Amino acid sequence: MKTTRISLANLRAPATKEESLSLALDAICDAASGGAGIICFPECYVPGYRIGTITQPTDRDWLDNAWSRIDAQAAGHSIAVVLGTERPDDEGLRITARVTNSDGSLAGFQDKVQLDPSEESTYRAGSTRRIFQCGELKFGVVICHEGWRYPETTRWAVRNGAHLVFHPHFEIVENVDYVPKLFADPGNSFHEKAMLCRAAENTCYFASVNCALKGATTTSAVIDPDGTLVTHQPYGKEGILYADIQVERATGFLAKRLLADSET
Repeated sequence: MKTTRISLANLRAPATKEESLSLALDAICDAASGGAGIICFPECYVPGYRIGTITQPTDRDWLDNAWSRIDAQAAGHSIAVVLGTERPDDEGLRITARVTNSDGSLAGFQDKVQLDPSEESTYRAGSTRRIFQCGELKFGVVICHEGWRYPETTRWAVRNGAHLVFHPHFEIVENVDYVPKLFADPGNSFHEKAMLCRAAENTCYFASVNCALKGATTTSAVIDPDGTLVTHQPYGKEGILYADIQVERATGFLAKRLLADSET
């Protein structure tokens, strides 16, 4: 069975926008060296998640230059990139995932459609969804809050052909001394359990990526279409997480069955 190697950039939270770009460029190179065909970054990694890390303003010229360098790095290493970033438009600032093809061309954006209430004073919600492709792998993107609490966001992607759904997120840490004993620890929050559910209830792969944060209750992980953990990054440890995806296993059976039932 053919496989596609994906990678998740479980990096430290950047202190500045300049650091965010430098770390992202290095991670793209490292992921390609590890055999990945695509890399996904946490939510708003470039220039940084404003509510959690970055307070300095970021202008469109800086973003355009950063995106251009990301595209060039992708092309130079023949790897696709799902970049957690932000996108200003006439209505305000969007949380988005910017997808670059492995030849450096722009595939498009997936804006965050369902904002967390804490984000509504800083960002504006998007309104559309789309599917992307990297070789044989078709994928969607759901961003942080909308993936945790709104199962229909993942289901839409799978109904529309996605084998895998990337889930870039960023966690506001409340207790820096907390370290989960195991993945989806019964004593932990619901979030990692939701990762397992998103995969199993849709018969798809689910790949969630967080920053390496001390005290984080979630880490980067890949779940298979049976809802079984494939791999996860040790909590708080920086690094690139890899997983080999067997596209044929991601049938979308349960997501499509629900669609058929709802139309009868």
